[in-house]
Amino acid sequence: MQKFNHQDFKIIERESIREGFLSLYRYRIQHRLFAGGWSAVFDRELMERGHAVVVLPYDVQRDCLVLLEQFRIGALEQQDSPWLLEFVAGMIDPGETADSVAHRELEEEAGLQSAKMHYAMTYLSTPGGCSEKISVYVAEVDSSKASRHGGLATENEDILVHVLPRSEVIALLEQGKINNAASVIGLQWLQLHLEQLKAA
Repeated sequence: MQKFNHQDFKIIERESIREGFLSLYRYRIQHRLFAGGWSAVFDRELMERGHAVVVLPYDVQRDCLVLLEQFRIGALEQQDSPWLLEFVAGMIDPGETADSVAHRELEEEAGLQSAKMHYAMTYLSTPGGCSEKISVYVAEVDSSKASRHGGLATENEDILVHVLPRSEVIALLEQGKINNAASVIGLQWLQLHLEQLKAA
């Protein structure tokens, strides 16, 4: 369906602006046009922060989800609170697979293990200026074994763990109380595939 691919753009120059947890690069680029020919050469900044996973811990027997509450710097100006309701998540380090990170973060942040980790999808979080891809998983868990608190002090994580009926979590989503992209997308995927997941 898509008309163009990797042969249809040119990187003229790539310049490092900042290296760190969030690295920033300036690209001078040119690409083909749908009407024919090539675009003018233009500049774009791109943030590189690596790739991540998000895991929805779901207790099929109790129809419950394990939800996390933690502080997020990007939510400082949010009206309610910069402490967000979200799901298990973590960055993929070099040499790791998304699947292994999903299992590791599930234990670190919620104190849980899963024998059935279902891959849902991978999406680009903000492709207008960031290269990050997020892989979504649904982990079948026993929610009665969830920790009360989670996260690693060495990573400045301070996480409060909630176990809530799925219906209550969906209500929080509809009320706008769950408003970060990974959690919204993960919950929508779960709702669409819930019967299939239960049957499996």
